[in-house]
Amino acid sequence: MAVLSYSEIIQKKVIIFNDEPCLVLSCHIFRKQQRKPVNITKLKGLKSGRMLEQTFHVSETAEEADLENRQVVFIYRKPGEYWFHNAGKPAERFSLKENFIGDQGKYLKDHSEVQALVFDNEIIGIKFPIKVDLKVTEAMPAVKGNTSNSALKEVTLETGVKTMVPMFINEGDIVSVNTETGDYSERMEKA
Repeated sequence: MAVLSYSEIIQKKVIIFNDEPCLVLSCHIFRKQQRKPVNITKLKGLKSGRMLEQTFHVSETAEEADLENRQVVFIYRKPGEYWFHNAGKPAERFSLKENFIGDQGKYLKDHSEVQALVFDNEIIGIKFPIKVDLKVTEAMPAVKGNTSNSALKEVTLETGVKTMVPMFINEGDIVSVNTETGDYSERMEKA
């Protein structure tokens, strides 16, 4: 495990804080008048889910978490939980709570591979791809003359999630969706 100085504790790094791996959500290094610089960070505990604010001074360091990535396959979702198995080992099934997965879970297709973040042989998070390709299952047809510029309509994707897309998208098209924002990116395949 690497030791990070106060200025190396930057966004998207995972550090050990209070004996728990924490994701750095934001950081701001500044110097107030004639004082020494400090790094004000917002951390999210990956085990507990708690949000923390912590100030690191020049003399302080933090230990970078030694995370391991493991390929897992999403099987199905039940109310309140998501079921996975280790890639290549369908008998090794496990479930994760819905609040542990977060909003990005609604973009998971059955039998899709994702990466699990492992710390001390315990899964502490799922790493989602930034974009996923999903099939449009329900879409209202575009009205002639209403397909100009930035007209949008709501469609339902194969996972059941609804999103706004341009009017030219039809049922059966495959679209790329950003899993972090839920926004339409582009049409991948035309029906």
